[in-house]
Amino acid sequence: MKGKGKFLILLGVLLVVIDQVIKILVKTNMTLGESIPVLGNWFQLVFVENKGMAFGMAFGGVIGKYILTIFRIVLFCALCWWISKLLKRSTVPMGVLVGLTLITAGAFGNIVDCLCYGLIFSESTYTTVATLGSYAPFMQGKVVDMFYFPLWIWPDWVPGLGGHVFFEPVFNFADSCVTCGAIYLVLFHWKFFAKE
Repeated sequence: MKGKGKFLILLGVLLVVIDQVIKILVKTNMTLGESIPVLGNWFQLVFVENKGMAFGMAFGGVIGKYILTIFRIVLFCALCWWISKLLKRSTVPMGVLVGLTLITAGAFGNIVDCLCYGLIFSESTYTTVATLGSYAPFMQGKVVDMFYFPLWIWPDWVPGLGGHVFFEPVFNFADSCVTCGAIYLVLFHWKFFAKE
């Protein structure tokens, strides 16, 4: 059990460090809206900041941002508690623990942005790169997003989608951890959760 716990902590810390290194590099080297092609037009680094929930949706202004950040922290704590409870049971598959750790690390990566980025960075703009400074109070930081995969544009004859990019959201490494962890659990460990 102790070995599993140490592995999960190491995995979680590694994922959060990767997420934060990418975000800090983007935040301190790119102007807002700047785009860098990685694989032609199919994969680009595009620096955007997310003021609220997933995919840039806002939630109730300043008060909503506080509520959302507190909710994220409570959810993160609940996930940590749940993983620690599952670790005590020898019958829990390691894959379940890894999937939940991916989700938890991803959640924490975005919490760091909300809690700290407003306090330690200056405002990113379309003409200036952020430096050390402050642009927002505690819990009011913006989440840094950068991965963009405009794989193709839907043909005009497709109802409701014609002319739009296949996958428009810009996301970050933490979002990927949450999404991959959730998909992995649904595909390969749904029986465990059905029993639970």
